[in-house]
Amino acid sequence: MSFQVPYDMRLAACGSKHLALYQAIRDCIVSGALPLGMKLPSTRELAVLYGLSRGSVSIAYDMLAAEGYVRSAVGQGTYVAGDDVRSDTRTGVKPSKQTRQTESSAPVLSLSAWGRRLQWDAAEAGQPFKSFSEESEPAVLADECISFKPRGMGEQWFPWKSWKSAVTAEWRRRGPVQAEERDISAGSPELRRAIAGRLRRERGIVCNAEDIVVTGGSMQAIALLAQLLLEPGQAAVVEDPGYSGTQHAVRASGAALIPAPVDRQGIIPEDWRARLLFVTPTRQFPTGAVLTYERRLTLLEWAARRGAWIVEDDYDSEFRWGGRPIEPLKSLDNQKRVIYIGSFSRTMRQEVRIGYAVLPPALRSSFLQAKQLYDPHPAGLTEQRALAYWMNEGEYDRHLRRSRRIFHRLQERLRFEFRQLNHLFTVHPADAGLLLFAQWSGSPLEYDRFMAACRESGVSWGDGAVYAASPRPDERTALFGFAHLDEEEIARGARVIRNMAEQMELVTASTLAKGGTEHA
Repeated sequence: MSFQVPYDMRLAACGSKHLALYQAIRDCIVSGALPLGMKLPSTRELAVLYGLSRGSVSIAYDMLAAEGYVRSAVGQGTYVAGDDVRSDTRTGVKPSKQTRQTESSAPVLSLSAWGRRLQWDAAEAGQPFKSFSEESEPAVLADECISFKPRGMGEQWFPWKSWKSAVTAEWRRRGPVQAEERDISAGSPELRRAIAGRLRRERGIVCNAEDIVVTGGSMQAIALLAQLLLEPGQAAVVEDPGYSGTQHAVRASGAALIPAPVDRQGIIPEDWRARLLFVTPTRQFPTGAVLTYERRLTLLEWAARRGAWIVEDDYDSEFRWGGRPIEPLKSLDNQKRVIYIGSFSRTMRQEVRIGYAVLPPALRSSFLQAKQLYDPHPAGLTEQRALAYWMNEGEYDRHLRRSRRIFHRLQERLRFEFRQLNHLFTVHPADAGLLLFAQWSGSPLEYDRFMAACRESGVSWGDGAVYAASPRPDERTALFGFAHLDEEEIARGARVIRNMAEQMELVTASTLAKGGTEHA
């Protein structure tokens, strides 16, 4: 295939596959290397050529289409757009000039620049800190491999058209970020007001816009807090198992790490000699356990007695389909010892790197100063304002309502499939979230062989060992994400797992038949 763009060079610069492809094709169009009217390769062809998933190619094409660089039609393909690519007739501004600005100037998905600017937030940059997806996907086509590795919401479920319209409208209305706006280190005032209102209504957290600092994803907030509140000789408590990015942030600060065991009721409180506690009480990551009310009060009492801080990471409370909403620690905090962290990267897309921290009065000034040090010229203010508009106009809530229906159905389908493998995996109960946490019932050796055989057959899942803060040689756990798949893909992947279990004599045909009959 005669098609070449500077993808490798762009990938080395930005670390994000879909963004690198978008930039490489965009630059070739602007320079004239790809002539007007040229038909671009299909998503399948381009995925094979550069070793990408078709989803990554589709995102790159969507970004190019949103900016007018390409045009496409169902069944006809994707073409380099006409003369309007070279010049915007409304403003006379040439895209080639605009696109050479920083990532903050790109009208779609430019927030990944935040992760590259701050070494801690590396969900897009490929540094040791990772997003909740943790592991990178193999460079194979989506229809040749079913990966249950958690990676948030799939491209097919996100309302790209609505979001792109909001970002583009904001971009046209206000243009590039002005110099005086770059001093807004705390984030867009409009977005901070919208977040504060939503937290009051939805989570029972009494706060104002002044209490909120917008960050480049939740990982940036976690890393800044670790650097701000910890130093060598001190200690921080983390859940075990728990989010590995938090573990890395604590270790990088030079502080000691205290792993705290987790059971079916969440973290097990102790009288830790520590300055800081990281916890996911609403839905423990990755097990899905909900911290009981009694344990919540115990943690708050511990923080008040020790003069310690609690970082509450409420990473996916929006996706709940059973049980009553759980009160955040922050809403129970009378001593003002809790820092509440949230993120829109889970409810939207991981490429939209917008998170936030709700800070107690004693930490506001110092946290903002730390953020200014690492992030002196905030990127993505246009996207922040667009998100505020999206929230105020009800588009965000409409997106959440639709997503909850879809993900509830997908979770139910995955649970049905695993009922036929319940002698191999014990799935932890959960009424929220975008993944299922399962414990292997057999020996560690059997699990390792089984996992490797399934991977060779084109099916993979998340390895729970990634999230262990302390070694667990006799335990094997797995994470099965579903929000990026559809029902047919879930069924196909589960079928491969069942067939492999039967081939390896880990399951009998009669057991499989029994599982299916019971569900029917």
